[in-house]
Order: sequence, then structure tokens, then C-alpha cells
Amino acid sequence: MILILGGTTEGRVAVRVADEAAATYYYSTKGTLQSIECAHGIRLTGAMNAEEMECFCRDHAIKLLIDAAHPFAQVLHQTIEKVSKCLQIPVIRYERRYPPRDEDLIWCDSYADAIHQMENKGIQRLLALSGVNTLAPLRPYWRSHTTWFRILEREESLSLAEKQGFPQERLVFYREGEDELKLLEQLHPDAILTKESGFSGYFTDKVNAARQFGIPVFVVKRPALPETFYRVYGEDGLRKQIERLLPEFFPLKSGYTTGACATAAAKAALLALLSRKEQTESQITLPSGEQITLPVAYTEWAGCSSATCTVIKESGDDPDVTNHSRIRVTVQLSPDASGCATVMAQEEHCQETESDDTGRVIFQAGEGVGTVTLPGLGLKVGGPAINATPRKMIRQELIPLLPSPDSVAIVTVSVPGGEELAKRTFNPKLGIIGGISIIGTSGIVRPFSSDAFIASIRKEASVAKAIGCETLVINSGAKSERYLRSLYASLPPQSFVHYGNFIGETLKIAADLGFKQVILGIMIGKAVKLAEGFLDTHSKKVVMNKGFLQDVAKEAKCEEATVDAINRITLARELWELLTEKDQNRFFPLLLQKCKSYCAPILPDGELTLLLISEEGKVLYQS
Repeated sequence: MILILGGTTEGRVAVRVADEAAATYYYSTKGTLQSIECAHGIRLTGAMNAEEMECFCRDHAIKLLIDAAHPFAQVLHQTIEKVSKCLQIPVIRYERRYPPRDEDLIWCDSYADAIHQMENKGIQRLLALSGVNTLAPLRPYWRSHTTWFRILEREESLSLAEKQGFPQERLVFYREGEDELKLLEQLHPDAILTKESGFSGYFTDKVNAARQFGIPVFVVKRPALPETFYRVYGEDGLRKQIERLLPEFFPLKSGYTTGACATAAAKAALLALLSRKEQTESQITLPSGEQITLPVAYTEWAGCSSATCTVIKESGDDPDVTNHSRIRVTVQLSPDASGCATVMAQEEHCQETESDDTGRVIFQAGEGVGTVTLPGLGLKVGGPAINATPRKMIRQELIPLLPSPDSVAIVTVSVPGGEELAKRTFNPKLGIIGGISIIGTSGIVRPFSSDAFIASIRKEASVAKAIGCETLVINSGAKSERYLRSLYASLPPQSFVHYGNFIGETLKIAADLGFKQVILGIMIGKAVKLAEGFLDTHSKKVVMNKGFLQDVAKEAKCEEATVDAINRITLARELWELLTEKDQNRFFPLLLQKCKSYCAPILPDGELTLLLISEEGKVLYQS
């Protein structure tokens, strides 16, 4: 069981991540004002001291604590640390992102230090944007200097201000979307005081407003967190740490894409080359802005000219053929682009090369990484099959580390065994030869990821469009594709795309790409679901509805005995044997017509043909 603590923006995200597990957990906030929906969480309110939290954790078998509280909630952080040590429960700190500490700001170690520095600099008129809870520690200052406090206009805050004896006329109420510059123009303070509250605490907005007004900013530094806490940033980092510390919580584990692994390996290799030190982990930034850390399995050097690091790909519970593959990246440095060709020619396994648009990173396909031979993938024909997002991630990590403005990094990505793995992927059809692709748009592999499957559908359809195909033949898998290929033998193999369960998404892609004709082959198991309006036919989302099928049979004027018999079937394919030839000719055309009624609107500018395929591979009905 997990206990999440903290009524912050981070607390909301922690709840969202925990809800993905569809398992019970607890979410505790000090007050009752935060409105939040916990799909599977039990909401707790009221502050707990160390003794109360310890009793709660014992009584409810808490195995993991998640500290998602405000960075300045020092008492709570200390309480969590004390309980963690006493009960030996690990703590994940879901941390905020903070901008670098700018030197032009006045950094204060505490509120007492802030008072001291403000008095030394002669600040007489202060706007405090540090929150109502800082009234008490700043009392010595505001009792003798003109000070405004901006607070939330709610009873709890007003009561606390009154209790502290703060003048009501000096209270300024926070208004959502308020322009802070207008507030500064209205009050004309000599300075503002704020806390190092991070991006989610609107820290940069406050600083930028003060800079425009030309006044100094005093910032109270965030308190140090206990060293025993596991710090994470972002949803994916939180989920991965929960999976590691409490493996039983999520029924399916997430993983990392080959692109994320290649980025981590590339950064580690460059650092190893520059520092001559073995790398054991590599921190990278995902496209979402989230930072993650991946373990580095091996570090190798080839003299002084290059370094190679290996990251073992972990796909979690996603059925990925590259799971546990070694993603090896070698980085070589050349003083400038003119010296790169000679260096690259010496690579034993090197295939095609391709420079990025800055000329500072050159990508190579090493052993087990494919070469692009067809258009439509957004990659140069003849270049390495390293997709756009991984390239961008690698550039963003490497370019800031290059030793000089003229340095060029030659990045060779290899996947030992990748050529064999590629035979179990869509790569041959996509025109990628010699190995796998280095892919990934988010860096994260969600278990049985629908996003990943839909992305692969779009890639296949894009290739078909790029080579001039006007007809797209979509089918549920290899079995139905074999039947359709024999029927449309004149079409190139790229015209045939698997939709799996994602019929609606595939049709949307076909419409986006402007295909003039789409032929949808479907077998009875999926047809009975599609006819009811389910454009995603996955068995986890929808099952055969016998009542619906009986209604279709009645509408088709099938025999009464047939209608009754439908209630006794367990598999949709039993309909082939159950229905007489006469009833089949009434039932199946109507079923297919209903399927088309849901599909045709998704492809408004193209011609859609539906084919109902039997278990033997014959097209028996068409709409």
C-alpha cells in the first residue's frame, strides 16, 4: 500500500500516476480545500505528527511513502523522514523543477537572513509574495517597515493574518491570471520577497515582473531534503521508481524506447571520452522536459579517439522484440566536419552516415541498425534508421558537452543481433534493411502501448503514400493480410497495413494522408464488435454482445430458431456454422452494413470498401 502526502500540483500528478495501477492507495492532505478526484485512492485530511503517521503506516501496511508536499513544508518532510527511518519504509520525493539560481537575485538562507539583508540594503517598502504562512517568521520586518502580503482570499488565510495582527489594509489578494506588473505599478515597492518555489510555484513570473520594474528580488532558498529520499521529476520518473520500490503495485511495468537508451548511451560515451572515467548511469531529458536516469552497463575506450557505452533496453511488460537488447553507442570527436569522412571510413560495421542540421552531430548506423531505402518515414533514403526524435534528443544532450564550437561528434549506434530482430518487425515492409530502427517519440514505452502501435500504423501508411500508393488495404493481422494480398496481387506490399484493434485510428490516419481508396478486410470476431460501434475492438475493452447479434438477426428477418441459437454461442466464428445459407445472406450483409455506417464518416473524402473474410480466407461479403 502507498501513502501519498501533499496537497500540491505535484500531489495531483502523483494521484494521477497511482490511479493508473487501478490499485488502492491513500492520499493525505493537511486541509480540505483541495478538490481532487481519486479514482482508486482513499482521501485523508488533517495533519499527522510522527506518532500518528507511524501508527497509520503500521495499521494500513504502508510499504511506500510519496512526499509530494510543498518544498517549504519542512515539518512534514521531517515527519516523513522520521517515520521512514523508524519503519524502514522507502520515500519517493516527487520534486519540482527549478530554474538555475541567477546571480542577479539576492539569495537568502532563511527568513531571518532575508530580514537581515533587506535591512542592510535599506528596503523600506516590500511586497511579500511568499505566502500567508511566512507572516510569522517575517514579523520583525513588517512591524517596522511598510509591507504588503499577497495571500489567497479565503477564510483560512484571512484568519491566520488576523491572528498574526497583520494590518488588513496591507493584504493583497491573489487573482488567477493577474498581471503582476500591474500590482508592482500600483504599490511601487522597493523590492519583492519570494520563495524558491520552482516553476509550478510561478517563481519565474514573479522574478520577470520585478526585473521589468527594475527592483531587486530577495529569494529564500528551498530547504534541503533528507538525503535518504529518492528524488524523481515528472510522471514517468515517479512511475518507474514506484515500479522499482514496490513492484507489485502496477500490474504492468513501463520501459524505455530504443531512442531513450541510445540517447543515454551517447551522452555517457561522450562523457567517458572527455573524462576518461567509467560511466555507471546517464541522466537525459525526455521530449516532455522530464529528466530520467538510465543505468549504463558497460564503458569501453578505443585509445584516445572514441568511447563506447552500452545501455540494456528494458521494455517493461510491453511485447517488444528489442527487450533486453544491448544499445551500444560509440562517440568519436573530430575538430571539424572536414575530418569526419576519414574517421568514419575506418568503422568496420559502419553503414550509411548522415549529418544533423547543425553539422555538429553525425549519425551512423552500426551493426544491427537498419538503413532507410524507401521514402515516407521522414528520414533520408540511404541514411541510418534513427528517427527524428532520438536524433533531436541526442543532439540536445551532446552539443552542450562538446569541447569547442568547432567540435563534431560522430555517433555510431549499434544493436548486436539487430538484423535478426528486424525480421520480426515491420521494418522489411517499411524498406528498412540490415537491422532495427532507433525509435521513440516520448522516450517511454507504456505496457502494451496503444500509442506505439498507432504510431507504427502511421509510419506504414506514410511509406505507402510516399511511394505513390492511392489504395490502402487495412487488415487485422498476418492471417487476413495473406488472404487480401492474393486478392490484390498487383498492389505493392507497402499498401497492406495492419490495424490490429485500432480500426478507427487507422481510418483517421488514412483520411489525414489523403488516400483515395481504403479496403478494410475484417473477420467475424472483430466485425461483430465493429457493427455495434466499437472502433477499438480489443478484447479488454469490448466483448461479443449476443443480445446485439440477436437484434441484428431479427432485423435481418432470420429464422426464429436462429435468433434463439445465437444466445448459446461462445465464439463469433460459430455464426458461420449456425446460420443457414439463407440466414447468412440476410445476416452478414446487414452486419457489414452496420460496420460501414460507423467507418465511412471517418473517411469522408475517400472510397471505403469492407470485406468480410471467412476463416478459410474467402471474401464472402462486401459492402
